[in-house]
Amino acid sequence: MRRVQTVANRTDFKTVQTSQEELEEINEKVRRHRRKSFRNAAIIAAVLAVVIVGVQLWMALRSYTAFEIRQITERKDSVAGKYESFAGNILEYNNDGAVYHTTSNELIWNQSFEMATPELDICEGYLAVYDRGGTFIYIMTAEGLVSRIETSVPINRVCVASQGTVAVLMKEDHVSYVRLYDRKGKELANGKFYEEKGSFPVDIAFSTDGQKLAVNMLDVTKGKVRSSVSFYNFGSVGQNEIDNNVGSYSYDDVFISEIHYIDSDHVVAIGDNGLILFEGAQKPTPKKEVKFEQEVQSVFYNDKYVGITYSNSNKEESWHIKVYDMNGKTVMENDTGIAYDRIEFLENNEICVRDEWNCEIFTIHSIRKFAYSFDKELYKILSGADRQSYTFVMNGEIDEVRLR
Repeated sequence: MRRVQTVANRTDFKTVQTSQEELEEINEKVRRHRRKSFRNAAIIAAVLAVVIVGVQLWMALRSYTAFEIRQITERKDSVAGKYESFAGNILEYNNDGAVYHTTSNELIWNQSFEMATPELDICEGYLAVYDRGGTFIYIMTAEGLVSRIETSVPINRVCVASQGTVAVLMKEDHVSYVRLYDRKGKELANGKFYEEKGSFPVDIAFSTDGQKLAVNMLDVTKGKVRSSVSFYNFGSVGQNEIDNNVGSYSYDDVFISEIHYIDSDHVVAIGDNGLILFEGAQKPTPKKEVKFEQEVQSVFYNDKYVGITYSNSNKEESWHIKVYDMNGKTVMENDTGIAYDRIEFLENNEICVRDEWNCEIFTIHSIRKFAYSFDKELYKILSGADRQSYTFVMNGEIDEVRLR
């Protein structure tokens, strides 16, 4: 049998000839369609962007006076306990020891000690608990105790760096000592200051990288007050300098009570008449001076901002809050009527003002975001994963809440 294959007749296919004018018209229609599609897509994208920005702006400017409790965890309160947030969890401490637990009150570690006046300093993943006026320092992480250091001279101030190194200011009789220890308690450097020479250290500050130390000195000789801030670099830059000193700056008729390393490159000195901002990765120098308008009640800070409060002369029983960035620029101002016992930055850069029963939370954009009076004693507020989530540590319970 023979296979038969059918082939289409060539005359079945027709060739259509298009003129140049018709071709250009087709191309123009394609271009117009593409432009229209692109324009529509751009309009949709712009509308979505406006909606997203509008929602974010509405959320940023919104104020709350209530909250919804998502979870309640019962807890037993310690006598005279203090609370701090550390590595996303809660540290509770008193004269007898420190307890570290999650926001759901699950125990992580428990460290016992005996201290008359326990104080602490935190830098990233390290925590130093020390006995002010005593001789013990406990260096810890989120995993627990790293080392215990015992000094031979009473402790006045301890600063911890991000790798666990600590700088310690000590004083006995008329002699002050500054010593550096590594995370295991090995002494790395030391200095001695005699008051009979006319000046003595008031405060110290330690950089987050553990390489730079600032010492605030007070000189009261010749019947005048003079404060000075000296910087020491223990890295390669300071090795060629006498006693590792890379710079000293004096201020007549100014009493500087506190100094703080905000990060490895910025230092703030707090005087009785204003702030002095220093900047420099290796050799800090004065960058900006901010004069106080009146006597300051409180100073608080984090790694981005420095805040102050002072009495509001325009309103009775009111305090004015003012926050500066590291350039000395005012970024936030508002008033609070709370006779607070604590004002601080939360981890999301919001400002929390509270006493035992009341709290207010302000954004860095000067918005009073939340105000509330509690029927239980309030110990601590922690910011959550988003801008509406918080944890309230209160008498007998921990509440995880969402503002509404």
